[in-house]
Amino acid sequence: MGQGIAQVALAAGHPVLLHDVAEGFAVRAAGTIGARLDRLVEKGRMTAERRDAARAAITPVTGLEQLASAGLVIEAVAERLEVKQRLFADLEDVVGDDCVLATNTSSLSVTAIAGALRRPERFLGLHFFNPAPLLPLVEVVSGHATDPAVADFGYETALGWGKTPVRCTDTPGFVVNRVARPFYAEAFAALEDRVADPATIDAVLREGGGFRMGPFELTDLIGQDVNEAVTRSVWEAFFQSPKFTPSLAQRRLVESGRHGRKSGAGWFRYDEHHGGGGADGPVPHTAPPRTPPARVGFTDGPPPVRELVGVIEKAGIGVDRDEAAGHGVITLPGGARLTLADGTYAADGGGDTVQYDLALDYAAAIRIAIAHAPGARAAAVDEAIGLFQALGKQVSVVRDSPGLIVARTVAMLVDFAADAVAKGVATPQDVDTAMRLGVNYPLGPVEWGTRLTPGWVRDVLRALHVHHPTGRYAPSVGLSRWYASPEGVLSS
Repeated sequence: MGQGIAQVALAAGHPVLLHDVAEGFAVRAAGTIGARLDRLVEKGRMTAERRDAARAAITPVTGLEQLASAGLVIEAVAERLEVKQRLFADLEDVVGDDCVLATNTSSLSVTAIAGALRRPERFLGLHFFNPAPLLPLVEVVSGHATDPAVADFGYETALGWGKTPVRCTDTPGFVVNRVARPFYAEAFAALEDRVADPATIDAVLREGGGFRMGPFELTDLIGQDVNEAVTRSVWEAFFQSPKFTPSLAQRRLVESGRHGRKSGAGWFRYDEHHGGGGADGPVPHTAPPRTPPARVGFTDGPPPVRELVGVIEKAGIGVDRDEAAGHGVITLPGGARLTLADGTYAADGGGDTVQYDLALDYAAAIRIAIAHAPGARAAAVDEAIGLFQALGKQVSVVRDSPGLIVARTVAMLVDFAADAVAKGVATPQDVDTAMRLGVNYPLGPVEWGTRLTPGWVRDVLRALHVHHPTGRYAPSVGLSRWYASPEGVLSS
């Protein structure tokens, strides 16, 4: 990470001093950066002149005292509070009064690191994402004592380095690692409740929810030990709030040494005989072909249901509309009721009730999860499967569970985003930018909540809270304010 940040600064035309406590490491790092710049020239992404200028601007140094001329110092040392505090206390004795000190921490409190300084007002967080030369996002974190002018300097510096900075206050996980927790947590909870297997959950979130990767394959890539440590750190920082409760299933995975791709096995296996969720690895459950209905009935309901009905009509299936306000029930010729996942069980609807999951875009989605009430007739379930197959979707039949997979995940992401905005962590725009660029979400959670409506999100969470009354799903103050806002706009 340190090498990556140095490369970004060099590419922007800044002279860079490299320091590391390990003897000779700074010299080797300079050589590694130079080799990376050579490859950029070979690929036509950098001119030879710029490469040569950047190479000439790298200076490895052996002692902190050689950083005395620096105007900005960014650390990327071990994620231990005492190590960072000691480093910055030593730096304060070396650099000038106008030097800005910055930490690249992803999990520690910026305020706590600055607590050991004589002048904490010149300290801030500049959290780059790995690999720093490629990923555009930088979280510019203001600690409790950070001078606004210093935060502005950090923001403008990141912008000048070709990055997309977002401002946030010092809160556990900042924006991305705070708001992203439900993406992993809801999938792991669904697994623990035996709603579906990891390959199926991943496929539903990718192919229906529009996420770039599923949470199981993503945490295998990140490293289960790393992801679980971040989750546990955020949970402990929030005084063990049920909103951030870690997964026991993931803890057991870490304890077993199955850390993901780097160890050869995580949720999936990565040896020569397994594809880890790829062509030769675990495959999602997919229902066999069924006959679709010729017509369906429909009572008006929330936006996602209206969107789905539009897709049904375009597929040439007749729709008998009842324009009276309702819950968006789609009725099948055999009498089955098809309802959008809303935080209740399909069993709560009784009889031939079949629930289908939320999708980012029902026209573009290629997979949908459905669940049915225990007493539903096989013919009714087959008719529902056939309907979605006629729309070009793969269908995964999962165990009846409140919120299914995508709906519960998205509702929680929206709630976490609304909570962060309400607490002044970041603006709605910065939250959405951070989540799109930091973790490649198809939509920012605020934009997603606007599309779904905060009322729909709140109702899903309220229903989930009834079935899981731990506080985990209780709608946040931010979401409730958003719902009550006369303009329907989320604001801090």
